[in-house]
Amino acid sequence: MPAKELQSPCMDCREVESTVHIRKRHLCNDCYTTFVSYKTFKHMEKYRLLRGLPQDRPCKLLLPLSFGLSSSVLLHMLHRQIEVQRSKPHAPAGFDLHVLVIEPSTISPSVPVHDEGFELVQKFFPLCAFTRLPLEGIFDLVPDIQNVLHEYAGGTFTDNSSLPNKERLDVFRASISTATSRTDVDTTLMTRLIVAFAQKLNCYGIVWGDTNGRLAAKALANVAKGRGASVTWQVADGMSPWGLEFIFPLRELFRVEVQPYAGLTPELARIVIPDEPPLENTLTKNLSIDELMMRYVQTQGEKYPGIMTNVTKTANKLQSPKNTADIPQCALCHSFLFRPDSSIDGAGDANASEGSPIPRFCYACERSRPDLSC
Repeated sequence: MPAKELQSPCMDCREVESTVHIRKRHLCNDCYTTFVSYKTFKHMEKYRLLRGLPQDRPCKLLLPLSFGLSSSVLLHMLHRQIEVQRSKPHAPAGFDLHVLVIEPSTISPSVPVHDEGFELVQKFFPLCAFTRLPLEGIFDLVPDIQNVLHEYAGGTFTDNSSLPNKERLDVFRASISTATSRTDVDTTLMTRLIVAFAQKLNCYGIVWGDTNGRLAAKALANVAKGRGASVTWQVADGMSPWGLEFIFPLRELFRVEVQPYAGLTPELARIVIPDEPPLENTLTKNLSIDELMMRYVQTQGEKYPGIMTNVTKTANKLQSPKNTADIPQCALCHSFLFRPDSSIDGAGDANASEGSPIPRFCYACERSRPDLSC
């Protein structure tokens, strides 16, 4: 009996019906999964044989997991890659993955506590180690942060060390008046917490779950906020100011290209926290620059994906400055201060002349300080 004719055969295997349309190609589920997984596999392959590190044990990497779509899909892909590595008897050590969850409810009160999700990821991905921390854990992992926050907020914030860390952090965040500054500071604090935890574990680098569109939005937002100098490590693969590699394995994939992956993976459906739909009636002035750039990329990226790809490719070509050992760093975000003698209000020079050691801030952090962002 002749085989049934396929209406829309997969363009790779030609054996089954296509189910996914990606990059002008119609693929079946298996071929689609192979396509997107290989993008990540190829990106992470260099950590099998990493020069300068002991070859008798795996390279330790940290993956921050937000329970969002991209970081959850990346976790699943990397876990499968670790399974393949360990199934080969004489393969190189490869890499170990430690997953850090910053409890989403401590970042945004509108997000419920996701205890079930944390239990499920430990069950579904047994080859990874897991840790969960609240955002206020930064007070424990970065001891000097309280002095930095006090100096950064100025007279609008009075730190009471006798209060629980959560209340101390809430008071500080409440002292910041604009949406852009609040988002910027929250992102900076999360990065500091993730980096401090990675350093505690002696990790070689941090694996971020940002897709191409997300990286394009970050590049545009950072330039708009005056953080252009940080694009070399916030968007591009390479060394960060903390001496840790920042790695973006999903940089060649768009969010819409990884979305079917989650739909084809039953365990991810129980883990991923859906994104809150954007409110159409929200005034532009109430949105942060980060939110505006993300909305722009989501709407225009579907029409002109090549432009967004060019943004991330251009950012990835940027190189970090060499010989940074003697260059001072911003006390809050740790960006390099190429003009450490300059400040917005001249306070830096005044205090320096008095000889009192105070935290120095980069141009972008100075702009977002409460006494200047009102």
